[in-house]
Amino acid sequence: MAEADGLRLEQRHGKARVRVARVWRQNDDGSHHFVEWNVSISLLSHCLSSYHRDDNSDIVATDTMKNTVYVKAKECGDRLSVEEFAILIGNHFCSFYPQVYTAIVNIIEKPWERVCIDGKPHLHGFKLGSENHTTEATVQKSGALNLCSGVSGLALLKTTQSGFERFVRDKYTILPDTRERMLATEVNASWRYSYDSVASVPKKGLYFSEKFMDVKKVLMETFFGPPETGVYSPSVQRTLYLMGSAVMRRFADISSIHLKMPNIHFLPVNLSTKENPLMVKFKDDVYLPTDEPHGSIEATVSRMTSKM
Repeated sequence: MAEADGLRLEQRHGKARVRVARVWRQNDDGSHHFVEWNVSISLLSHCLSSYHRDDNSDIVATDTMKNTVYVKAKECGDRLSVEEFAILIGNHFCSFYPQVYTAIVNIIEKPWERVCIDGKPHLHGFKLGSENHTTEATVQKSGALNLCSGVSGLALLKTTQSGFERFVRDKYTILPDTRERMLATEVNASWRYSYDSVASVPKKGLYFSEKFMDVKKVLMETFFGPPETGVYSPSVQRTLYLMGSAVMRRFADISSIHLKMPNIHFLPVNLSTKENPLMVKFKDDVYLPTDEPHGSIEATVSRMTSKM
């Protein structure tokens, strides 16, 4: 932020939706590894002359940002996680350009999964899954780091073991209490890592890729419960909290997690009427799937910090 001519200016510029795919070919077994990333970059830099005067000499062109993504992806001879690539890109811009003091890199990784043919993993065949792996790395010239990862579009549904009762009732309320309903949601979660510098990030290869799979597993296990019995959900709010707190208990290097879980409704179909009470009664085994409107529930679970 800067001031000039009695005015205050806050600025950043960048390149959005740079799509890049990378293939790594293993020499030992002939297998291929594939990722597809959608990269967005924002730079905070000392380039005020381009705003105050006709002087673009300090601007890093957004086309240069795009090309940098491709070059850095090519230079990664070893496989790396989407988090590692975001940090690498952010660190490059802060260290390579003197005028850049902060780089914010957002990446969405498409869920390409290796296919199995006749029960055997295919060496170079992939199919597109459902949920995306997301990350945001904010890197400063000092090496300070703010790193978040997440999952978006994780669609979960259970056909029983869910209810909703004893909520506020007034003259606008027509929803009945129930201890038996379907529960469906699309989980969008974002968790913040406690690593506060580029130097403090674990050096283990694909560390964050493994952590992403582990967090997703904990979220799903908490939502569904044991496979034989499940677990009862008295509300989306309660289930959301249990999912977030399970992640916080399991992973010491995660400082907070934000969960957004819309309550996607499946409405029981009942075609009976007063005139024809026995016409069709489905007893909750046929449902109308709905996308809108839906309930909106979100919350952040974080560690408590002691007051100084």
